[in-house]
Amino acid sequence: MDALPFEVRFEIEGWKLFWALLESQPSHPEALLEVSRVVVGRVRGNLELETLSTHPTVAALRKLFRAAGCDPTRYRPSSEALLRRLLKGEELPTINPLVDLNNCLSASLAVPCCVMAEEKLSPPFVFRVGRPGESYESLRGPFNLEGKPLLVDAQGPCDAPISGNQRVKVIPETKRAWLVAYLPAGVVAPEAAERQLRELLKAAPVAHLLLTAAT
Repeated sequence: MDALPFEVRFEIEGWKLFWALLESQPSHPEALLEVSRVVVGRVRGNLELETLSTHPTVAALRKLFRAAGCDPTRYRPSSEALLRRLLKGEELPTINPLVDLNNCLSASLAVPCCVMAEEKLSPPFVFRVGRPGESYESLRGPFNLEGKPLLVDAQGPCDAPISGNQRVKVIPETKRAWLVAYLPAGVVAPEAAERQLRELLKAAPVAHLLLTAAT
């Protein structure tokens, strides 16, 4: 893996972050749809809704959420929410090639992942717990960040592993984006995240992988 061109500071323990800088490539919709079908099939073949909370990765993330002061049954990690929808019969949505790739990685690893437009970010970063009064306009509307695991840049909160931020949203014109996977340390290794991302990109080359790193 590479060295990041910026600092990432941690104020909460038990997490590892996997970073990947992606450069958008001409879309391969059929390949991406096939990858999505394979990922969904694997999820449904390996997991069950009734026992999802006992899966080692899901359980480790819930423990980290509780340590931050966040009830994971009220505010689920985005990956657990995604897996629950898939196990209930929903499909992975088609939104944007980079976002769809991100969702495939999240479902494959059972960890929250986000993809953020590079030009909308202002390093350095801090990973900490949301403070009283902090909020942002999430992809689903206003979101209270107090007591939630939170990634912050120089402009303020930029992502939480529950719901993404409109400020850094990837749009069709986005050329380069940072993908971040939130890993429970000692449960999912950054190397495993990189390996899975490379496999997805090999099957659906929607982006060129410029850099990978772990913090």
